[in-house]
Amino acid sequence: MSDSYPPYGGQQPDPNVTPWSGPPAPQQGGYPGYGPPAQAPQFGAPLPPPKKSNKGLIIGLVAGAVVLLLAICGAGIGLVLVNSDDDEPTTVATSGPSPDAGGTPGTDASPTPGQDDTQKPNNNAVTARYSSDLSNVCEGGQILNAAAYNGPSGAKAYTFSNNPDRPTSWSSKSVGSNKPYYAKTADFETVSVVGCLKFVEGSEGAPKACQYKDSSDKQVTVSYISSRYTLTFYAAKTGEKIGDGGTVNAPAARCPSFISYNKTTMKSYAAPDSGSIEAALDKFLS
Repeated sequence: MSDSYPPYGGQQPDPNVTPWSGPPAPQQGGYPGYGPPAQAPQFGAPLPPPKKSNKGLIIGLVAGAVVLLLAICGAGIGLVLVNSDDDEPTTVATSGPSPDAGGTPGTDASPTPGQDDTQKPNNNAVTARYSSDLSNVCEGGQILNAAAYNGPSGAKAYTFSNNPDRPTSWSSKSVGSNKPYYAKTADFETVSVVGCLKFVEGSEGAPKACQYKDSSDKQVTVSYISSRYTLTFYAAKTGEKIGDGGTVNAPAARCPSFISYNKTTMKSYAAPDSGSIEAALDKFLS
């Protein structure tokens, strides 16, 4: 190492003092020595350069990203603030079915979870024991032991009509035994078609006064009333509607030899015309 001298004179540097350690300790019994300034560079062997560190670069990049993020957020905040200055309240749009997707927005045609969309069984289905039991079809029932309906050809049929005084009471209407659809009362299980004649409300005609003697041989007057019925055909086994028979008149032009009447009202309603019933059956089952 070469000799080094302090600038501007002064004492030799204290060999016990290392660079950057500050001024030497004061000497006893005298004035403190005037050595080199604490920050003065030492002339001698060059100090190794400090290792390069990436901390500054990383910190700079992070700071730049934060500034960029704050700038973006600031733009978003600015947009929100600008939009909030509108006089009208802002409506928030939510995603939903577009008008072109079909259906009405807000409606869902899919079945409710747990909902059974299958057809429910008919609790009014019965097993017939008599021919009169087939009138249950006219009340929305089914006949479990009736013949299946496979079309008009060869089908057997029964017809029933209700009574204006007792709408749920059905009476059998006979047809000619020579008809291909005729079935005996004992052969009710061969019947696949039931025709139901339902009274048309408000179709009453002017009553006809008919004179009779009651069971006590007393003279009575009965109001005999004409009306109309609608004839509908159903499959006996399933209760399904399979056809319309149109309108059947119940004429009261002549007083019958025997009559059934209501003792309270002294009224009797004429029965549907059997000829019209047969004509409707001929047309439907031909």
